Amino acid sequence: MDTSTETSTGSGNRTSRPTVTIDIFSDVVCPWCYIGKRRFEAGLAEATADGDLGVHFEIEFKPYQLDPTAVPGVAGPVLDAYAKKFGGPEKAEQIIGHVTRTAAEEGLEFHMERALRANTLLAHRLIWWAAQPDAPVTQDAMKERLLQAYFMDGTHVGDAEALADCAAEIGADRDAVLAFLESSTGTAEVAAELEHARDNGITAVPTYVFNDQWAVPGAQDAATFAKVLRKMAERALADAE
Repeated sequence: MDTSTETSTGSGNRTSRPTVTIDIFSDVVCPWCYIGKRRFEAGLAEATADGDLGVHFEIEFKPYQLDPTAVPGVAGPVLDAYAKKFGGPEKAEQIIGHVTRTAAEEGLEFHMERALRANTLLAHRLIWWAAQPDAPVTQDAMKERLLQAYFMDGTHVGDAEALADCAAEIGADRDAVLAFLESSTGTAEVAAELEHARDNGITAVPTYVFNDQWAVPGAQDAATFAKVLRKMAERALADAE
């Protein structure tokens, strides 16, 4: 999310400029969350194409679990999970084909024949960890790597060893990440964020919440995101006067 307008993902890096916070509720096994990430990035680039909007966008990924009942540490083919959820293998293949074609339009090459559906709580803890001020990698980079791991690489995103490998690939210390995942650090914080999502009526992802007040649901097109971002920047600047 590198544009001319200042942005950050995770905690810290606030500036003296007016700030627009954007909380993106999503799951790493949600295809529309990955598609939405690309569209949001394109919308941010479009919104700032003509110059700096004069605000600081503070973007943070928040957890949501599509299947919180999935057994931790166990993974299985996504086709089986979709068939169970959507009414059989034929319907599952139709849905997978549709999201794969849509993803390709955004420059994403899905390989869902490799995808392994798993409990994503460990992945969300790792994304939370990357948002901390002393993290050696950005939250955006971590989120991107885990989405790639699931949708392209066939990685078991519920396995601590596999997650540590992903983190190491983007510059984190593998042993430190593994020690974190094997501890309880961040567990309460992620649980609180999941509860916050439920309490605020978020029942589907992706959902984009601006300044903890305005919600935009779904993987909107880039133009819609650009329009919302410009509008929120205008409001922030007006409120700062």
